[in-house]
Amino acid sequence: MSKKLQNVKAVTEMLQGTHKFQTRKTVGFSDSAATAKTNEKHAVGDIWEETDPTTNTTFIIEQCEGFRIKKTKNSDALQSVREELRTFPNCRKEKCTCIGTHHLDKKMKKIHGMCFDCTIEMEHELKVNGQFEDYEQQKIRENALAWLASAERDVEMLKEAYTTASKFVTNSEGETESWSAKMTPEEFEETVQSQFNIFKENFLKQLDKQSNKHENN
Repeated sequence: MSKKLQNVKAVTEMLQGTHKFQTRKTVGFSDSAATAKTNEKHAVGDIWEETDPTTNTTFIIEQCEGFRIKKTKNSDALQSVREELRTFPNCRKEKCTCIGTHHLDKKMKKIHGMCFDCTIEMEHELKVNGQFEDYEQQKIRENALAWLASAERDVEMLKEAYTTASKFVTNSEGETESWSAKMTPEEFEETVQSQFNIFKENFLKQLDKQSNKHENN
């Protein structure tokens, strides 16, 4: 009776696909090859590559004394990019300890290429040497010219938008709607561009006047 019940159980499991012979994992050639590769003997200092067949990710393996170091193939390149993003190339210290996580460090990096502490140290030295006012005027001029360059790019984008006809897809059926250009390139030059040119000329004159005034004081 017990044997008959076991047979019924086995048949039921086979019908459900849960019998041990159906769920037993078959080790294929690729699995065996991967296992053999992993278990290979290596000398200390050996470096080789292995690819995970399930994710197709390639790793670089280094054999050390009693353990192995494993990292993705592109990790060195990614690490160098991360380090470059964290560096402050103009920092004045022999070895700046700044890690660049503070918002003031990020702000000073954009302006000076150095962290906040090194910026304060640099400006202090300029004040001590009587050079801070010249430095300050130079930064004001650089910022003003950078703003003007940005305004010129905005005018170019405005010209593209105003003098170019556009076509848009309006619905899922692919119907389109066309918009004609708001003005011709000649009209843009006569109005917007000419007004901006006058503004630019006066802006630069005022900037030069301020610089000359500082130099004469």
